[in-house]
Amino acid sequence: LAKWRVVQLMFSKSFQRLKIRGGIFGLIGKLGILPIILLAVVVAPLFGEAPWPSIEWGFSKPDFLTLWNEYTVFGVGFPPLVMFITCLPTVFAAYLVLFGDILQAKAIITEADQVRADEKVNYDPNRAHYIFGGRNALMSIIGPDVTMAGPTWAAMQVVITERFKEGKKSMHSIFGGMGSFRWGTNTGLLLLPIVSLVEPILGVAMALTLLIQGYVSVRIGILEAKSQRDLGIAGVVAAILAVKGAAWALAAGILLCVLIYGKQFFVGENDQTFTKDLEDEKKRGVS
Repeated sequence: LAKWRVVQLMFSKSFQRLKIRGGIFGLIGKLGILPIILLAVVVAPLFGEAPWPSIEWGFSKPDFLTLWNEYTVFGVGFPPLVMFITCLPTVFAAYLVLFGDILQAKAIITEADQVRADEKVNYDPNRAHYIFGGRNALMSIIGPDVTMAGPTWAAMQVVITERFKEGKKSMHSIFGGMGSFRWGTNTGLLLLPIVSLVEPILGVAMALTLLIQGYVSVRIGILEAKSQRDLGIAGVVAAILAVKGAAWALAAGILLCVLIYGKQFFVGENDQTFTKDLEDEKKRGVS
């Protein structure tokens, strides 16, 4: 129930109309996915998906000593060269995912720019590479964490950007919104009442994150396609990804591009798939 409610709150036209009216619906809309998280805290135990939370008081105690001794090169030592060599396929696959996140981030920001002309967000993919590349290099030494090594938290970027698009009254600046979110989450990690409240439904929270990211990724991925052949290839790759996994899907995608585009492998084509319907509507409007 909570998983599907988040889609309604984020993307439903009917709920968008309710938010405009203000009141309780306007307040719920401004809180992003927080109402859904709180709903999950109650609903998940009722349906047996998670235990009831046991609230603890005080502050959490990050175990930096264990992190240093058992999780960094200073404690476990430097890995052998063969490990770096065997990881190359994984690195290549991870970069493809990362590149997709970069495209998605740029597309989301571009959409926001079209709505909020008062604040131009200059997103530079090359600069982003330098930033998270340097961060990951530092993290690999003092605190390697694969889950935190991506270029963006896509689901939360969507939540923040959607509110930013509602105007200055909802969010004065996207930079302030992003900063407030990060300060809020990092502070929450230190407060045991918050940690103990949401810990039982972390699985539900992860599902919410994946649901938002999946919805937006499909939408943006389709819009990145330039032709019907692109859409066909994407559909086949998606099916193989779901059934056989990433390695098979990647190989199938490359093979299909070679077979279909041949010498135009890196160029593709643009058959105006996404503009022909608009042109037809214009013609009907004129007639």
